[in-house]
Amino acid sequence: MMMEENVKTDSGCAVGKNANGRSAGSDAASSNLACSKCAFVAIIGRPSVGKSTLLNKMCGEKVAIVSSVPQTTRNAIRGIVNRGTAAASAEHAAQVRGQLIFIDTPGRHNSQKKLNKKLMEVSSRALTEADLVLYVLDAARAPGAEEEEVAALLSPFAAKTVAAVNKMDAPGADFVRAREFLSLRLPALTGGTARCFGISAQTGSGIEELLFALFDMAPEGEPLYADDYYTDQETNFRIAEIIREQAINRLRQELPHSLYVDIADAELTGNNLWVRAFIIVERESQKGMVVGKGGEMIKAIRLAALKDLRRIFDWKIDLDLRVKTGKDWRHNDHTLRRIIER
Repeated sequence: MMMEENVKTDSGCAVGKNANGRSAGSDAASSNLACSKCAFVAIIGRPSVGKSTLLNKMCGEKVAIVSSVPQTTRNAIRGIVNRGTAAASAEHAAQVRGQLIFIDTPGRHNSQKKLNKKLMEVSSRALTEADLVLYVLDAARAPGAEEEEVAALLSPFAAKTVAAVNKMDAPGADFVRAREFLSLRLPALTGGTARCFGISAQTGSGIEELLFALFDMAPEGEPLYADDYYTDQETNFRIAEIIREQAINRLRQELPHSLYVDIADAELTGNNLWVRAFIIVERESQKGMVVGKGGEMIKAIRLAALKDLRRIFDWKIDLDLRVKTGKDWRHNDHTLRRIIER
């Protein structure tokens, strides 16, 4: 478990350390990682192209939640990839040493709804602040108007962009079609030293070559995190995201977009972590759908979340999960700032 904690101890104090008992990033300078490259990499793309799945595969751990529901990602999620030895692929015999901090962003979607506009602000901010950009496309979907908009957005950043054509293992995958689109809209990625890779986030195919290209483009620099970190997410945020993932993967229609998770309290006593969390919906009528007949739905969400949390954390976890209404929260600026900018 490589992350910061913001749970309370039995004395009510904030812990503020990672699972190994060290302050987050405090050992970066003394890390045994002989680093020559370090870069922030913004992951940009349409909804449902597999950005979060790709981040998890690159990091080797579950960093971002994954769902078939578009725009599952609501925050800039950081995942950290370290390389301190020779590249895994034999053809990349040169030493690859460094740290890439990936920033998973919400899928680019054209909508004037307040929530979507906030999500696009997260994506745009990551794009302008990053050292590099990883543009993810779906090999199984023909480029359309939305893809045109993403490519236009990335055009000023083409010099620092690498493209990953994902889902090469999917039926109907067409790498040539994606490459032709890039050659027209972002020609710098396909001419000369090509920066366009066919990959599968599910199987891992092509990912080492992609990482090698990103490390090659990364500027020189020392690591910002210790080499045993794979994310810098705070514990409460991580718990809320795991619960939200289990909820949206079980609910239908508009409900997945109409909920968020609030951690009301979390107390760590010894090796026992007690958490009280609320699934917040927009309307009273939605509470019954989350609870389910005889409480079966919320029980299933709770048990699935606990299974995931116990795999991620070393603590013995007790989860008190409830549902309440936050009327029209998607139109409330204060709530949106609190859940998206955390």
